[in-house]
Amino acid sequence: MGLFGIFSKEKKEQLDKGLEKSKESFFSKFSRAVVGKSKIDAEVLDNLEEVLISSDVGVDTTLKIIKKLEERVARDKYINTSELNSIMKQEIADLLTKNENNNGSGDTLATSDNYVLPETDNPYVILVVGVNGVGKTTTIGKLAYQFKKAGKTVLIGAADTFRAAAIEQLEIWAKRVDVPIVMQKMGSDPGAVAFDTLESAKAKNTDVVIIDTAGRLHNKINLMKELSRIKNIMQKVIPDAPQEVLLVLDGSIGQNAIEQAKQFTAATEVNALAVTKLDGTAKGGVVIGVSDQFQIPVKYIGVGEKIEDLQVFRKNEFVDSLFQN
Repeated sequence: MGLFGIFSKEKKEQLDKGLEKSKESFFSKFSRAVVGKSKIDAEVLDNLEEVLISSDVGVDTTLKIIKKLEERVARDKYINTSELNSIMKQEIADLLTKNENNNGSGDTLATSDNYVLPETDNPYVILVVGVNGVGKTTTIGKLAYQFKKAGKTVLIGAADTFRAAAIEQLEIWAKRVDVPIVMQKMGSDPGAVAFDTLESAKAKNTDVVIIDTAGRLHNKINLMKELSRIKNIMQKVIPDAPQEVLLVLDGSIGQNAIEQAKQFTAATEVNALAVTKLDGTAKGGVVIGVSDQFQIPVKYIGVGEKIEDLQVFRKNEFVDSLFQN
């Protein structure tokens, strides 16, 4: 069954509204890049390169897109600037598709721009990583709500035991969405919390387990050891756990999100991304850049504060919304 159902008119409106600032910023720059030009030439491409970089797409990803446009111009000889919008949409969607196909996990790839949970005898375990303040706890709560709404049984594990506030916030979300939570007091062993969570989930034949982890940006080696230890402990209960390591990034910080992604992808085997807070920023282009640079598919995007405003990322709808004038 496709997760979160079909892409309804209501969800499209949520997406359009959530990307409004990014779209307005991009199109004002885009219009200036082609003003007075009837065809795509070297000057337009230079201007467009500046537009993409300043829209937080990132240098490396921008150069890939510009190279594709240059190849297309050379092949087709003459392309109107009026065609540029649709060409850009196609190239970016192709880039996102390539990154989905390059993901090594296999289990979480998109099918017709939707996501499915693989059939498994054990609970599907999602280990959530990311620094404090990116919207990690909120994302876990909203995910739990969406899974429950889709008819799945859900269990949350509060393995960020370094902050009392993290446990309390997660407990509030668990009560709000009416799903059980496994937690211990602050300072407890996070591995023990993860172990207890999976033991309970397996005993109750729970469909989905979502486990929070500490959001400290500390030494990469310590981070690697900590996450590896939690994974090893979980695998004593469920050998292939976690099937998904979901990195949550704050879209409003633009290129700094890419720096955070470098830290966590070096520390653990991240195979899915969630980009939050896109509704409050003009930096929506970072979704394209972070997916491309790390060859990891964006699975969820946050486009608002309401509980329904976490969406499964659908590349075609995202690109359409971003380029809609």
